[in-house]
Amino acid sequence: MNTEFTLTQKRALAAVTVIALLFGAYFLRHYFMLVVIAAIVAYLFTPLYNRCRGRFNTGLSATLTVLAALATVIAPVGALITVAVLQASQMVVHVADWVQTADLSTLGTQAIEFVNNLLAKLPFGHFSVTTESLRETMVSVSQNVGQWLLHSLTGAVGGVIDGVTSAIIFLYVLISLLTNQQALLTLVRRLNPLGDEVTDLYLAKMGAMVKGTVKGQFIIASVQGVLGAVSIYIAGFHNGFFIFAIFLTALSVIPLGSGIVTIPVGIGMILFGNIVGGLFVVLFHILGTTNIDNFLRPILVPREARLDSALMLLAVFSGIAMFGIWGIVLGPVLMIIIVTTISVYLAVYKGVEMTVDEPPEKRRRLFRRRIRAEVAAAADGGPSVD
Repeated sequence: MNTEFTLTQKRALAAVTVIALLFGAYFLRHYFMLVVIAAIVAYLFTPLYNRCRGRFNTGLSATLTVLAALATVIAPVGALITVAVLQASQMVVHVADWVQTADLSTLGTQAIEFVNNLLAKLPFGHFSVTTESLRETMVSVSQNVGQWLLHSLTGAVGGVIDGVTSAIIFLYVLISLLTNQQALLTLVRRLNPLGDEVTDLYLAKMGAMVKGTVKGQFIIASVQGVLGAVSIYIAGFHNGFFIFAIFLTALSVIPLGSGIVTIPVGIGMILFGNIVGGLFVVLFHILGTTNIDNFLRPILVPREARLDSALMLLAVFSGIAMFGIWGIVLGPVLMIIIVTTISVYLAVYKGVEMTVDEPPEKRRRLFRRRIRAEVAAAADGGPSVD
């Protein structure tokens, strides 16, 4: 394009471009999470795509990469869910046998007496639990569960249609991101008014955080969940190992950890007579499971992706509040963008040295020299120094 724009026209064009980008984000808001998930998957499987690209054409390489990505998630999760369902059915049989042989009336009376003794020690109010109140509560819970199931079944058909549509869109977006990644990166660098150096810095930080959160955090959570299930199994509860492993892994992804389940389970074992097993579960979680994070995180999480523990906790829960379960990944990514922005500002305008986790010193000097030269050239009205 040979058209020369005035300064006013350039400013107007910049404003129109910003408005177009904001409108595009608003226009695609319903599929925002789907695009983000596709981008994360594409980033994680780009090395595999590049290796395939060295041997096959673009279409076959993208197909193999997508199949590998799906197999990496669907096959293990499907196998675990199948085993968990089979184990759940076995647990139902064991519970039924226990119900036939146990003296439920005596057990129920003992449980009610134990709860009432605890409530009597409260410094405020007088509360008590009776058989009638328990019966009414169970009836109310059953009605609510039934209504929830009915509502879920009613929307099942629409959910299947939406799921199929989202899956098709996800595959198209994922393939497009894999095959056009270099063009997309070039576009991002050109759109960023701060230049290629800052763009590369942000991309490196975001990539490190994605790898650290997806790979590191989920591996750590899996190890903690399996070890928690193993401790419960060793303590004497031999039914539901895979159920506990899946459930505790999901809880370990959240910073609160699996202790919100394993510790009450251990206390319950103590109260029901298995003192040694209950103490083992509680102590194993406190001394063993909680230290797994301290041991594996330095190995699995890159230094560029590490945040202060308080910032990480706030990032995860804020992300969950804003994006749902995917906020576990997106929350830390947004936080690392905020921290990087502050670090870049302090380095450029205040001369504050970046931390050791930033790019090498030579790159930082070149970056600051280029920014200062451009600012000085703009102030003098001359051309910028490249």
